[in-house]
Amino acid sequence: MATEKSDVSSMEVDDQISTDPKFSINVLQLLKSAQMQHGLRFGDYTRYRRYCTARLRRLYKSLKFTHGRGKYTKKSVTASTVTEVRFLHLVLYTAERAWSHAMEKRQLPDGPNARQRSYLIGRLRKAVKWATLFAELCATKGDSRTSLEAEAYASFMKGNLLFEQDQNWDIALKSFKSARVVYEELGKYGDLDNQVLCRERVEELEPSIRYCLHKIGESNLQASELVHIGEIEGPALDLFKAKLEAVMAEARSQQAASMTEFHWLGHRFPISNAKTRVSILKAQELERELYNRMEGALPAEKRLAVFDKIFAAYHEARGSIRNDLATAGSSENIKDDLSGLDKAIGAVLGQRTIERNQLLVSIAKSKLNKARDEKNEKVTKPEELVRLFDLLLQNTSDLLDLLSSGRDRKEEEVALSEECEVKSLSFRAERCFFLAKSYSSAGKRTEAYSLFSLARSLSESALKKLRSVANQDQVTIKELETLYKNCRSSSCIEHAMGIMEHEKAPEDLSKKISTVSISGSDKKPEKFLIEKLDSYESAVGDSSTKVAPRIASYQPTFQAIARNPIVLDLAYNSIDFPSIENRMKKDKKGFISRLWG
Repeated sequence: MATEKSDVSSMEVDDQISTDPKFSINVLQLLKSAQMQHGLRFGDYTRYRRYCTARLRRLYKSLKFTHGRGKYTKKSVTASTVTEVRFLHLVLYTAERAWSHAMEKRQLPDGPNARQRSYLIGRLRKAVKWATLFAELCATKGDSRTSLEAEAYASFMKGNLLFEQDQNWDIALKSFKSARVVYEELGKYGDLDNQVLCRERVEELEPSIRYCLHKIGESNLQASELVHIGEIEGPALDLFKAKLEAVMAEARSQQAASMTEFHWLGHRFPISNAKTRVSILKAQELERELYNRMEGALPAEKRLAVFDKIFAAYHEARGSIRNDLATAGSSENIKDDLSGLDKAIGAVLGQRTIERNQLLVSIAKSKLNKARDEKNEKVTKPEELVRLFDLLLQNTSDLLDLLSSGRDRKEEEVALSEECEVKSLSFRAERCFFLAKSYSSAGKRTEAYSLFSLARSLSESALKKLRSVANQDQVTIKELETLYKNCRSSSCIEHAMGIMEHEKAPEDLSKKISTVSISGSDKKPEKFLIEKLDSYESAVGDSSTKVAPRIASYQPTFQAIARNPIVLDLAYNSIDFPSIENRMKKDKKGFISRLWG
């Protein structure tokens, strides 16, 4: 009997263990999907925080886990409370709401002040608290994979908190590294989508790890090199980028103390405003980043983003200069220096605008001859290139006007003016070439031939002018030579196509006339649609056949209709009517009229 009781008790324990549920959550995939669908694709943390709040409200209500109706009664989520997977979702989304609220404060326009930063750190602490609770619950209630992902999530949140606090860099490094190890291992298993997500998260963690190593002193990275390690996009990098921007701003402010002049085309302009110095230094750093890297190493989209940052920095510098001009008073020397500096910054902006538009032209040319590009995006039409070259011509004209506005022009300014004139001529040639392409695609051979010939003469003139300049740009020369050859070949093709179409015109016309049928009779007569309106049959016919739809006959057949009778009066011309002159009233004449009558 004792053995039977022991067997029964052991069976009950086994049944209890087997019935104890183990929940499974793909944490990274769940969070990534929610973040991309609710604002973080565009960095909108406010929208994501509101989504987390709404999601938590639905979870509390569906689980009947509310905190009382009248008086607030706190309910804690413990291991015994977790009876289904939605309780784990409850803890996870609470951590996400606290983290997104902190990131929302981090993205304020002027940065968080002391009070807001204290609140930000408090929200990050709350996120760490809930993430740690989530990891503990998953360790007992989740399967092995869910437990690992929860541990990685908690380590990531802890690293974020220490990262923002600027302290305990070794513990932050350890947290980021432990999260990276977990995601590296999870990236080896599971379906393909999950592996891709894990690898992306590993790449997002790498810049934060390198920054922690830099702060500890175990890395040889310089402050200026840190900007290259944050080029990966993702919500996990937003805190790192904010911290990196603060470090770079501090480095620029230190460099600005030694910057006293701005050099441009042989001119030297003094800079007294610290804000102007920092803005110019930021723009120059971005320019070095853009030009020091090899062509093609930086994707075109990233280069366009760098150009936008350069424009923003120079516009900020011009705003500071004009504020100084407004408050300069009556000092003519200070006003002249500030006006010259404003002109120099404007000229640099003009040059960068031309370079950016040339980049847009190269992107558009790469998509011109494709039926559909790799990303299934819209291909380029010749008209779009014509519009871009219109912009380039306007940019060069504005830059020439700015360069010719000064009185004491140096040799460098004259050389830049000549370069702008050559560029303007080459832009005109390319614009004319793509305008001809547009006419050619529309079938207008005469106009296309004339424009190709004009583009060839313009490119030839630009080549002659460019070869006469001392500093010859070999890349531009090769481009103009290629353009000249393309114009020549295209004009020959258009000429030949025009002659062929002219020769074929009578034949095509006769073919079209021979197919015209006034009565609409075919080899196999068939009723028209207007004659069979009572029957449900298609008037278009089978899609595989090329027979024209038979709607109604043209021209309509003649039909006899009733007509009013025509009356001809034949007796009128043969009747002799009597004279009625005696009945007519005679005019009475006066005395004078009688004498002269």
